[in-house]
Amino acid sequence: MSNSNIIDLCSDDEMGESNMKKCTREIEPGFDSASAPSVCPTPISRQFWKAGHYEEKQGQRCKAANPYGKNHMRIHPMFLHSNATSHKWAFGAMAELLDNAVDEIQNGATFVSIDKMSTPRYGTPALLIRDDGGGMDPDAIRRCMSFGFSDKKSKLTIGQYGNGFKTSSMRLGADVIVFSRHLKSRSQTQSVGLLSFTFLRQVGYDKIVVPMVDYEFNSSARTFNPIIPHNEDQFSSNLTMLLQWSPYSTEEELLKQFDDIGDHGTKLVIYNLWLNDDGDMELDFDSHPKDICINGDKALSRMKANQHVANLYQHSLRAYASILYRQLPEYFRIILRGRDVEHHNIASDLKYLQFIKYMPQIHGNMEVEIITAIGFLKEANTHGFNIYHRNRLILPFWRVLRIGTNSTGRGVVGVLEPDYIQPTHNKQDFEKTSLFQKLEDRLKQMTVEYWNKHCTLIGYQQVKRCPSATSRQQEPPYSATQNCADQPSLLNGGSEYKSSRAGLIKKRKDLVDPPVKLQHAKRHNVFCGTDDVQYISEQPENSVEDMMQVSQKILLMQENKKLRLRLLSLDQTVQELNLKVQQLKDELENVSGGTVGAVITQLLLYSGPKFSKQRAFLLWVL
Repeated sequence: MSNSNIIDLCSDDEMGESNMKKCTREIEPGFDSASAPSVCPTPISRQFWKAGHYEEKQGQRCKAANPYGKNHMRIHPMFLHSNATSHKWAFGAMAELLDNAVDEIQNGATFVSIDKMSTPRYGTPALLIRDDGGGMDPDAIRRCMSFGFSDKKSKLTIGQYGNGFKTSSMRLGADVIVFSRHLKSRSQTQSVGLLSFTFLRQVGYDKIVVPMVDYEFNSSARTFNPIIPHNEDQFSSNLTMLLQWSPYSTEEELLKQFDDIGDHGTKLVIYNLWLNDDGDMELDFDSHPKDICINGDKALSRMKANQHVANLYQHSLRAYASILYRQLPEYFRIILRGRDVEHHNIASDLKYLQFIKYMPQIHGNMEVEIITAIGFLKEANTHGFNIYHRNRLILPFWRVLRIGTNSTGRGVVGVLEPDYIQPTHNKQDFEKTSLFQKLEDRLKQMTVEYWNKHCTLIGYQQVKRCPSATSRQQEPPYSATQNCADQPSLLNGGSEYKSSRAGLIKKRKDLVDPPVKLQHAKRHNVFCGTDDVQYISEQPENSVEDMMQVSQKILLMQENKKLRLRLLSLDQTVQELNLKVQQLKDELENVSGGTVGAVITQLLLYSGPKFSKQRAFLLWVL
């Protein structure tokens, strides 16, 4: 697939001579965009939620397409803004960029760094995100800059829609420049791409144009030379736009940004960061020198270092990043403003912890196994479930139950990872399917069951039982089951109510009197600190053995995943070493034969064992 088929580049044949001149015009202080000969020049609001509001002047409506041009759909630059509005929360956008780095673990990534920087041209604050993953070659970075292209087909990766980079970067700032270096076999490339809402709006484009340049390493000259797939004019025009609209004014300064990337990796610089409705920068870099917060958040003044993560994650990126992934390899680091983010396991904070197995049916009669850790988190004064998908937190402390006057469910917190339901594109919620609704109903029931059995352990009185079964049988079936929502029930009875009246009466009876088979179910207690940890299975028989097998499976799967990631890292190291060996061979081949012969002759004049290795090496090379 050629580069030109992937993304619209600013070139003579695509844009025409007049539009090329508009690309290269420098926007200087005092420049009136309305007077420039452009398609739709409009001033840009620095506030994100107002940046998409503008009015076109009379007679200046953008043309949808050239009727004599190519027969394909174009995307207006305003789509960059409207697409980014899927992120209502700035940290949700930040999480998408962290996901891209975490997905690179399988390509050898060992860290992702998030920091504040000052742009060299404007002196304004910018967001810097860098990782040492596999990087992107020229084709891959064009897919990244396009919409809907995704190379992530593995079940281990978080990303899947091919839209996260665009939505997240444009949600945080108006412009982003990408630096990526890729190493494969004997080839090493580096690419620079600019996705600039400011550039497109100021120049007045009615389609998205992304200037990009690529370089390839020349092992003989030990330098990176430009890759020119079509003609030099196209490369020059793209480079000119990059230097005029990015924070870097010279090619030397632009290429210097690869110095801290190493042999492979990716770096993003998001600048022209958005302002909030009060005119202040949305991201707060000043309240905490080792954190990034949300500006204007009233809770910032009440934040304390010893508060639980449940009270901090909405205001502190460090707290949110600590629970964003259920588990990470020990060698992988999330570095926020120069300090490592410590991973936080919410389940380890729970008191009177239980593990409950839920077996929903999907795709007909197929069953999947979901294990939920549930317990009390009294210190945080919160409740709800932390729901992960493919190791990534989608819903933090999701409140499935409204706390009433009887306090049922207060302090009950759970952790689970139901990969059989699908998240929304912004990864801040799940698609509202029937499977998700059944899960929600089961979690409500699970919360009530746990509360009624354990609330007395933390100082609450047990809720009174519902009226007797005889009186309730006179009520309509639906109201009878709803009125007993606060009573414990079968752990596996969440959404499997029978349609017949006899079945409904049986379910009501089970809700009044705890089932005998549940009373006799075996439980395995493990002393952990000062609290008991209970494993409860939906299967009444052999529950202890089943849960121990499940725990062993989980441990083996985790260990297998770690070993696979380690193997991928070692394979990457072998590739790098092979490339270095080849470079050394190339250098030796460039040396004249007379010089090599003179060196060998000189070494052969010496005797003794200390020269044997040198002689053997040179003879092997020849």
